[in-house]
Amino acid sequence: MSFLLLSLVSVQILSAAEKPNILFIFSDDWGWEDLSCHGHPYIKTPNIDRLAAEGTDFYRFTVASGVCSPSRTAVVTGQFPARFSIDGHFAWVPSNAKRGMPDWLSPKSPMLQRMLQKAGYRTAHFGKWHLANNMIPDSPLPSEYGYDEYGAFNCAGEQMPYHEDSMHCIKFIEKSVAEDKPFFVNLWIHEPHTPFHTQPKYQWRFRDLPEDDNIYASVLSHADDRIGEVLDALDRLKVTDNTLVIFSSDNGPARASKPGTLELKYDTATGAGWGLNGAKGITGGRKGYKATVFEGGICVPFIARWPKKIASGKINKVSPISAVDLLPTFCALAGAEYPAGYKPDGVVQVKALLGQDRNTERTKPLFWKMPVKVNSDKIGGFHWVTYATMNKKWKLLANHDLTHFELYDIVADPMESTDLKKQKPEVVKELITSIKGWQQTLPKEPTGDVFSTLRNQK
Repeated sequence: MSFLLLSLVSVQILSAAEKPNILFIFSDDWGWEDLSCHGHPYIKTPNIDRLAAEGTDFYRFTVASGVCSPSRTAVVTGQFPARFSIDGHFAWVPSNAKRGMPDWLSPKSPMLQRMLQKAGYRTAHFGKWHLANNMIPDSPLPSEYGYDEYGAFNCAGEQMPYHEDSMHCIKFIEKSVAEDKPFFVNLWIHEPHTPFHTQPKYQWRFRDLPEDDNIYASVLSHADDRIGEVLDALDRLKVTDNTLVIFSSDNGPARASKPGTLELKYDTATGAGWGLNGAKGITGGRKGYKATVFEGGICVPFIARWPKKIASGKINKVSPISAVDLLPTFCALAGAEYPAGYKPDGVVQVKALLGQDRNTERTKPLFWKMPVKVNSDKIGGFHWVTYATMNKKWKLLANHDLTHFELYDIVADPMESTDLKKQKPEVVKELITSIKGWQQTLPKEPTGDVFSTLRNQK
């Protein structure tokens, strides 16, 4: 079956041999330039660099939020996280309630992995979860979301040690290959989220660096090694050629709000490690960091390898791919059907992956919503944006009551250096109107079985 034809439809009946395996590696707070293949001055990532050398590096990929939980919600549902009232990270119950959040993503939501299961795939999740929280013991386990196997942390139940993600991933792939079944695996690695869990082996690799740089480089090197273990397993099992591997990040790099000393902190899911003052991630010149919807917070690495299908050693600086596009794209490749009544917010991007579509302007708009409220007379820095939209070549960012905004030609000006709101008032008006229309489609509050019994405790 031609892949051009496959890219034009969302449902196909494919044989097991035609269905590609899919390995989606999702890192946590990995900055765009935190790769040696993106020019980082001292971090070394030879295994991710291998993916770039053997695949295509897409420079215009954006996630659906500047923070973790909503970004991950968009991946598994193919819809904007605001549709589920998920605008921030899942924390403990009082914090979720205060912010108008549910306590977890409903397992009844549309799920990528469930759609792939019905198409004959074995599905698994290894690594960070954070579609609930380990501090909410009655939240659903990942197994209730359509995974045949899982090992996770930041979820209810036993917390898998973060560094065992690759080991369990490899075992699952071996089992799937032995059963001659196509597989879909989320490998959602911890790094480089805080706490930074250092190991002497990796710190020794960067022993000439200052302590904070040494810490940051060592945890990324550890992550890169584990990714390499999985890539080597694909080679050993002779399934590399029929496996789509994607590496990306849930949002941009974290940064401390002000300089401070390195201190140890404890996380209930992953244990003790170094705190935020060890965060050294960089964005390749993009504005902002984690928790913002400027490009530094949402434009993250996106490298795709599929030998003989996706071009090797190429850089794509033009195709605007979004995290909400992953579900429809994976379903198209797998011949998976959507549930009745389901409509993704994303679009099929098979042609872009295969280098057959290099359009610079997005025809279906994207929207972002962040949990901040800043009045127009208090605007400053990067954390004032509540709403953003990208339509065709335009990106508009606005505060909570749409009284302050900035407009960028994101195709010509990906670094968001020139605000065009005064030159293009008609574009501003059109995009503000589209945000208002989108707001009308969103729920006023979370509903359904998404609340912990802890909310009833006084």
